Amino acid sequence: MSVRLATFNIENLLSRFDFSGFRNQLKQDRVLRLFDVRSEAEYQRLEEARTVAHTDDTRQMSALAIADCDADILCLQEADSMAALQAFEYGYLFRMVGNGYRQKYLIEGNDSRGIDVAVLMREETRDGQKIECLEVKSHAALTYDDLDLFTDELAVTNRPGDRIFKRDCLEVDLRIGGRPLTLYVVHFKSMGPAREGLDGRQATMALRVAEAKAVRRIIESRFGRGHTADKMFAICGDMNDYQEKVDILGDRRNGYEFVPREEAASALDILSHDGFVENPMSRRPVLDRWTLFHSRGPAERHLCQLDYIWLSPALARRNATRVPEIIRAGQPYRTIFPAGQEVERYPRTGWDRPKASDHCPVVMTLDI
Repeated sequence: MSVRLATFNIENLLSRFDFSGFRNQLKQDRVLRLFDVRSEAEYQRLEEARTVAHTDDTRQMSALAIADCDADILCLQEADSMAALQAFEYGYLFRMVGNGYRQKYLIEGNDSRGIDVAVLMREETRDGQKIECLEVKSHAALTYDDLDLFTDELAVTNRPGDRIFKRDCLEVDLRIGGRPLTLYVVHFKSMGPAREGLDGRQATMALRVAEAKAVRRIIESRFGRGHTADKMFAICGDMNDYQEKVDILGDRRNGYEFVPREEAASALDILSHDGFVENPMSRRPVLDRWTLFHSRGPAERHLCQLDYIWLSPALARRNATRVPEIIRAGQPYRTIFPAGQEVERYPRTGWDRPKASDHCPVVMTLDI
């Protein structure tokens, strides 16, 4: 008996307009900077038109990426609300590809922009096994004090009573064909701007370390510390960190070179260093594990894995020969692919946009 499980940062699945760019150019879309906008009312009209036109193309590609996953259970990051999720599922997934997800779960989390994690599930697996959701639990209210996780590094920007998760850790108890499976759906703190001599990744590392420790504590509290290895669970989501990356050297004229590099430290080491969970993506070739292309000009370009389906040891053993799939057809043309990995993009994909997302969906067929 198997189930197809996927995770995807769909990026800004919003049901509202953001007009803050009129007063803050850092939040203003680049196309509007080409025009002389004389008033806030005019700006709002233009922003509404731009957003609607851009969103339709983007969500068609998002739907195609999800359709290619063909997942029974889909973990999403950056969903605005249940209303936005329902509108997308019905208007795009169902109408475009002929099937959707009847079971949807979203609990408002901590993100100041209002983007949340969510889970969509079919009523049955492709094998006809019933998918039952027994309980959905939010851990958004947990504070550093609650789990005794406050450190000197966190004190630079946080207080002991602050909430640990910048979005949430959604705990979802399932029964699939009568067998248990627990999912932990997360979206860790993003890499912010450089600060005090540290790059964006290092400047925010302490926040993700705390989130990773909190996820581990939640699982150990649920199953018992030292007794998690034989349990059936997975941690899914955008971790906003990586343990290795592939630096991209060269240029289009002279060709590219792809150089793998392991990171000395990562927040994800909290989850993997002692085999607490396994990253099955390591079963793929080292140049073919990436789910995101990062670029800040020719001097800073790399491929890395930000999107994960971590498996408990028991689940990993049961699926020792299975390999995750990565759906990359929604990537914009600016993404630099290593030789042999090129894909046929979805119709109307642009150089930078429209696109399905900067993130690639990850999907895995699991025997439970």
